[in-house]
Amino acid sequence: MNKNVKNKEITRSLFSIWQFLIFFILIASTVSCCFILFFSNVNVAEEVIIDRAPITFLNVLLISAICTLVDVMRRKYTVEKPVKRIMNGTNRIMQGDFKTKIDPLHLGNGKNEFDVIIDGLNRMADELSGIETLRSDFIANVSHELKTPLAIIGNYATLLQDRDLQVDKRIEYADTLVIATKRLSNLVTSVLQLNKLENQAIYPNVEEYNLSEQLCECLLEFEELWEQKNINIYAEIAEDILIKAPKDLLSLVWNNLISNAIKFTESDGDIVLSLVKQEREIEVKIRDTGCGISKETGKHIFDKFYQGDISHHSSGNGLGLTLVKRVIDILGYDIRIDSELGIGSTFIVSVKEE
Repeated sequence: MNKNVKNKEITRSLFSIWQFLIFFILIASTVSCCFILFFSNVNVAEEVIIDRAPITFLNVLLISAICTLVDVMRRKYTVEKPVKRIMNGTNRIMQGDFKTKIDPLHLGNGKNEFDVIIDGLNRMADELSGIETLRSDFIANVSHELKTPLAIIGNYATLLQDRDLQVDKRIEYADTLVIATKRLSNLVTSVLQLNKLENQAIYPNVEEYNLSEQLCECLLEFEELWEQKNINIYAEIAEDILIKAPKDLLSLVWNNLISNAIKFTESDGDIVLSLVKQEREIEVKIRDTGCGISKETGKHIFDKFYQGDISHHSSGNGLGLTLVKRVIDILGYDIRIDSELGIGSTFIVSVKEE
């Protein structure tokens, strides 16, 4: 309905009476000026001029009508046709069809302003299509990640309602509930943090602090986890390395990378945390002897909820490395990964000094 109304408005604007009046006034003014200049130098009887005036007036009307018709036809093909094509495309985009492609009017060097608009709309549709895909994937993945802990909480809460349940089983189920609750809480926290980072709601509070001490503190926070798996920890950290950076944001980076290294390293494996200062750059490496990742997985390792085939069996929500990459991008640092299946992975963060 709206489409038809808009097209009628375009048609009315092309076949407007005002166009005819404009042409009539312009032609009548031109003819009148020419007659005045001509008759000023020629002796013509007044009766002849009056006699010819109606014919001249009709000729002006005819020429005005012809000019109006020619202009209408010109505008029909140079304005109305491309506008209708653009409007049809924008209507499809507004209806959610982001795969819409509007065909250009001209190719090569013959492009005009309408072709520039069409090109911009096509690029906008591509961007919207990508955003829509990310949004759909994000909602689908969040829903999936929420269902698992919620199902566990619901099932074990039902089991705990059994009054005849043995004490050891009650404790076991309660522990499972605590783990599922923590997983759900971590997911919500990660989603909120990622949303703030992507919308620049978190503004880095830069301060000078000791990076060496921060890395040691972050590593010690996971002491219980690595002892449970009997993982060998090697710290090769240069002493008293001072940097000016947002301490809390970098703490999020180190915690996620260390947590991942412990999670994917089998029992009796090794994790090496190193800190080296070079001329204008500080390099932090976290190397593990875990399962490693393939090159294909490495291309998507920083995508939201992407965990790779190998890691699906492990707990996690696939947002940790996304948070890491977003922080690194905000701070203007660099992160890269060197990994091989069955051997392990090394995450290298380069912190540039001012």
